Amino acid sequence: MAQIWMQIPVKVAQFSMTVNSDDLTVHGFRSTFRDWAAETTNYPNIVCEMALSHTIINAAEAAYRRGDLMDRRRMLMNDWANYATGTTETS
Repeated sequence: MAQIWMQIPVKVAQFSMTVNSDDLTVHGFRSTFRDWAAETTNYPNIVCEMALSHTIINAAEAAYRRGDLMDRRRMLMNDWANYATGTTETS
């Protein structure tokens, strides 16, 4: 899995050389991740939001949410790495 994570910056750099750099943003890459997760995976919304480090606005929900969903986030990010690098390795 470590090899896949190391490929992502290379793929992003290769892609950035083919487009106007003014069109690339970190937010755009995060937005692409969120769209991909919502449209092509079955991961729950909370897993996707936690992967993006989004805070829970609802105070009651935030008070009761104690876990970090790390195992599920790890699987999600592994699937994202496979998608972003064009590989088919499964988690």
